Amino acid sequence: MNPDILQFTPIPMERVWGGRNLEKLGRTLPPGAVVGESWELVDRKEALSAVTSGPWQGRTLGDLWTHERTAIFGSDLPDSERFPLLIKLLDATERLSLQVHPPAELAPSMGGEPKTECWYILDSSGGGEIFAGLKNGVNREAFESALAAGTAEELVHKFLVERGDCLFIPSGRLHAIGTGNVILETQQNSDTTYRVFDWNRLGLDGKPRELHIPQSLASIDFQDFEPAVQARGQSPMVECSYFRLDEFSVPPGEAQSPFGEPGRFSLIYLLEGSLSAAGAEFGTGDFLLAAASAGDLILSNTSSVPARFLRIVIPRA
Repeated sequence: MNPDILQFTPIPMERVWGGRNLEKLGRTLPPGAVVGESWELVDRKEALSAVTSGPWQGRTLGDLWTHERTAIFGSDLPDSERFPLLIKLLDATERLSLQVHPPAELAPSMGGEPKTECWYILDSSGGGEIFAGLKNGVNREAFESALAAGTAEELVHKFLVERGDCLFIPSGRLHAIGTGNVILETQQNSDTTYRVFDWNRLGLDGKPRELHIPQSLASIDFQDFEPAVQARGQSPMVECSYFRLDEFSVPPGEAQSPFGEPGRFSLIYLLEGSLSAAGAEFGTGDFLLAAASAGDLILSNTSSVPARFLRIVIPRA
């Protein structure tokens, strides 16, 4: 493996709402487990990605971020102790809880971490239902009343998505993923989620899952009404202070540089087709890091069908 292309061993996570669909994307799941998430790239105390093969084999993302930052990731990056993004694949075999992530100005006071994220829909075979934001005109008083009555779902903005759609979820946006969606999630390096309603579901232990109603009500943006998916074909698809997401298509026999800027790393997720780079072949579902040191690395489509991939970069600090 070329030292400028790094692949990491995915970390499967059991979730009450998960299933086995991530096997279709080439992920190895524990036998019989209900897997809702595959953490593709993570640098946290509870989960730490390690390089799968090649010259960097066995080195963790945290180790590389600390000791090889300029060589692998480049310059003008956030001065954070840990790698600032967390990339996941999500399999919502059942709908997720109605939840919210705390905004930056409130998270420390509640003992949490802020989380802004975006969802790219890889599959929506279950109907593509998504919950995001509030219906027009819903205020906190109405929402609290509906929550107490068990009818909060009626006040949340609900719509359908399809494969290839992308949705931005800033901190403070009420949201839930509906049944049957498989998603690539790009987010800040945070694992703070406040559940405000869980459809009266039991957890893996047979008991109702914990709710965080006071924290949720403090975090929800009650001026966030009926958000829409990102416009298809726009570049970037999503851009905020924490990440930028673009989609590319490489026609048969052509090539594409994966870099957003020279001397900066890029994260690549292959949506469809196959690509080759530096003598290595990559197929649908492969996730890789193209290092800042890669220089003029080119992804070539040597197949007879178009290849599509997502590129994720961190904006300059």
